[in-house]
Amino acid sequence: MDNRAVFNALGKILFLLAFTMLVPLLVAYYYREPLAPFIVSFFMTLVSGLLLMRFKGREDWQQKEALAIVALSWLAAAIYGAIPFLFEQISFIDAVFETMSGFTSTGSSILVDIESHSRSLLFWRSFTAWLGGMGIIVLFIAVLPKLGVAGRQLFRAEAPGPTEDKLKPRIRETARILWTLYVFISALEVVALMIGGMSLYDALNHTFACMACGGFSTYNTGIEAFHSPVIEFILTFFMFIAGANFALYYRIIRVNKVLLFRDEEFRAYSFFILGFTGLLTLVLFKDMGFSPFNSFRYAIFQITSIMTATGFASTDFNLWKDSAKILILAVMFIGGCAGSTGGGMKVVRFLLMLKYARRELFKFVHPRLVRPIRFNNKAVPDDILQSILSFVVLYIGVFVAGTVLLTLLGVDIISSVTASITTLGNIGPGFNIVGPMANFESVPPLGKIILIGNMWVGRLEVYTVLVLFTREFWHS
Repeated sequence: MDNRAVFNALGKILFLLAFTMLVPLLVAYYYREPLAPFIVSFFMTLVSGLLLMRFKGREDWQQKEALAIVALSWLAAAIYGAIPFLFEQISFIDAVFETMSGFTSTGSSILVDIESHSRSLLFWRSFTAWLGGMGIIVLFIAVLPKLGVAGRQLFRAEAPGPTEDKLKPRIRETARILWTLYVFISALEVVALMIGGMSLYDALNHTFACMACGGFSTYNTGIEAFHSPVIEFILTFFMFIAGANFALYYRIIRVNKVLLFRDEEFRAYSFFILGFTGLLTLVLFKDMGFSPFNSFRYAIFQITSIMTATGFASTDFNLWKDSAKILILAVMFIGGCAGSTGGGMKVVRFLLMLKYARRELFKFVHPRLVRPIRFNNKAVPDDILQSILSFVVLYIGVFVAGTVLLTLLGVDIISSVTASITTLGNIGPGFNIVGPMANFESVPPLGKIILIGNMWVGRLEVYTVLVLFTREFWHS
C-alpha cells in the first residue's frame, strides 16, 4: 500500500474540513460569542492538512488505499471536529464521541444540558451531521478535480448499501448530483419548518439533523420542546424522504425510467414504516390510553425517526410499556434504504436475506431446481448475496461484542443492548440510561470509546473499518 498517497488524500480532506469550520465561526460572530474555538480549530485543521499534502504518492489508488483513506478520513474528521468542544470544558473522549456521532449522523450525545452551550457550538454539532449525512468522501469527490478510477474506489468504499449506485459514467458527476439533491431538499425543509413556526436558527439546525438522519436538537427535550404536531409531521415527512434512496429521486425527476412504487426497496421501506406505525398506534391506544390522534402522531414520528436512524424524540418513549418498546427495538435492526442518509442494515439487505431464506426452504422441496433470486426484475449475483450474508454476520458480531463489553463495564443489560445497536446502526437514542431524554454521559469512558468505534464501523458499513484490523490488509 502506498502510505504517502493515503497521507496526501487525508491532507486534502482535512484542508476542506478546515473551511467548513468558517460557517460556525460566522454564527459565533453573529451571536457575539467567542470566536477562538473556531479560529483555533480552523488553523489547526488547515495546517495539518497542508503538512499531510506535502506527501506525494501515486494518484491511481487501488482498493487498499481507498479503504484506508475513507476509514481514516472519518476518524480524522471526528478528532479535528472535536476541537471546538474542548473550549467548553468537555473532555477529549466526550468531544470525539460527540463529533463522531455528528459526522456519522448517529445523534447520540454526551451533552447533559444542551441549552447551556453556545449557539455556534450547537450549530457546528448539527452541521457535522449534515456534512456526514451524504458523505464526507462524496463531497471530497464532488469538489476536487477529476479523480477517475481513484474516485470510484473511494465512492465504493463509502457508499451505503451492498452496491454503489452510479447515476453518471463519471463518478464525480454522480457525487455532484447527489449533493445537489441533498442541498435542494434541505433548503425546502428549512422553509417548511419556518412556516411551521421555527426560527431560522432552529430550522437550520433541525434540517441539518433531519436530512442527515442525525437526530441532534438544540433543546434538552428534543422535538417535544416545540409542542407542535405540525412541526412533527413536517419532520416525519422529511425523515421519510432522507431514509429513501437519493439516486431513485434523480431517476424519477430526470431520467423518468423508474416509478417510485415500482422500486422493490422503496415499497418495502414504505410497508415497514406504515406497518410498524399501525401496530404502535394500536399499542399506544389500547395499552397506554393515548387518544387516537396522539397515538398515531407519536407512532408515525418515532417509527420513522428510529427506522431511518434519525433518532429525534417527540416524547420520552423510555417511559412506554414493553409492548411499545419492542416495536421500537425491532425497527432499529432494519434501517433506511441503500443510497440514503439513514443507518442500520438497510432495507435491501433485509429483503434479499428473506428471499435467500425462502430459496433455501424451496430447495428442500425441489433440490435440483435452480431458482435465481431477483430484485427489481434483475437476477442478483451470488457474490452480492455472499457479501450480504457475511456483512450480517459481522454486523451482529460487532453488536454482540459491544453489548458484552458494555455489560462487563457495569452498564445494565438493556442499556448495553440498545446502546450497542443504536450506535452501530447510527440511530441515536436507546433505552434506560441511554434513552431519548437521557444521554450517554453516564457511560464509562472506556464504554464511550467502544461506542465511538461502533459508530465508525456502522457508518462505513463494517468492512471498510474492520479490514484495517487484519494482518492481511497491511502485509499481503
